[in-house]
Amino acid sequence: MVTVLDTLKARPRHPEKAHRPDTPILRKPDWIRVRAPGSPVYNETKAIVRENRLVTVCEEAGCPNIGECWSKKHATFMIMGDTCTRACAFCNVKTGLPDALDGEEPAKVADAIARMELSHAVITSVDRDDLVDGGAEHFAQVIRSVRGLSPNTTIEVLTPDFLRKNGALEKVVEARPDVFNHNLETVPALYLRIRPGARYFHSLRLLQRVKELDPQMFTKSGIMVGLGETREQVLQVMDDMRSADIDFITIGQYLQPSRKHAAIDRFVTPDEFKSYETIAYSKGFLMVSSSPLTRSSHHAGDDFARLRAARAAKHKPA
Repeated sequence: MVTVLDTLKARPRHPEKAHRPDTPILRKPDWIRVRAPGSPVYNETKAIVRENRLVTVCEEAGCPNIGECWSKKHATFMIMGDTCTRACAFCNVKTGLPDALDGEEPAKVADAIARMELSHAVITSVDRDDLVDGGAEHFAQVIRSVRGLSPNTTIEVLTPDFLRKNGALEKVVEARPDVFNHNLETVPALYLRIRPGARYFHSLRLLQRVKELDPQMFTKSGIMVGLGETREQVLQVMDDMRSADIDFITIGQYLQPSRKHAAIDRFVTPDEFKSYETIAYSKGFLMVSSSPLTRSSHHAGDDFARLRAARAAKHKPA
């Protein structure tokens, strides 16, 4: 007899990719390799996440920096479940029809952040196209809950694009996170293949709108490289971001989660990443993180401190 649990276990993590032809996975160069996790603090962080029955993007997206971050009690909380309604070609998060929202999740996230004594917390989510507001009110509830238990903790959100969700963005901005992050992910020419459910200029406009609603709120966005983009296309994205007054850009190497995901075009060298960093600063970004292992929330707390310092220095009287 086949049970419902058996059916769920047999269901592929990415059903939309199951019948795609396999693509080769390139051998990682030395500069990409990281140590396996397992320190005592890593295990303590893992225990807090498990006790609160929380989801982290660190695990769901297969982040290569999990060992380093969790060993420092840094974790990026992924709210609204572990199942995404989108099917991006690069992403390792499970796709399908998500469960109903957990009304206790805001309190659970706030409790975990308080127990971990985080000075800076990063909160992201799956896409929830099934919800009327895309989950914006849930984001706001999480922010308010964290503020209630940890008033000195700064909060960074990494949100979906809220495509066709009128008024959703305003709900999140009204809750006053310290940093509003939404990733463009790649250059516009690759959207149809890499991010088919999204729209490049909508995402760009979303970030521009944050600044219109709250000029003091820091905005942040990132892209992956190694998907087939050209250098000129990356520089154009930088210009587009600056036109939207984005403060902080992250650039990292795309790593292929499986043979069913988009293939890596090439591994971008550390020198090329350094060149991107130099150019981005010259274009006026307050903060730039550009390296093979750069991810949106990697070193987010330290980067936030540097971001605030950069703004203060920029506006310091001569």
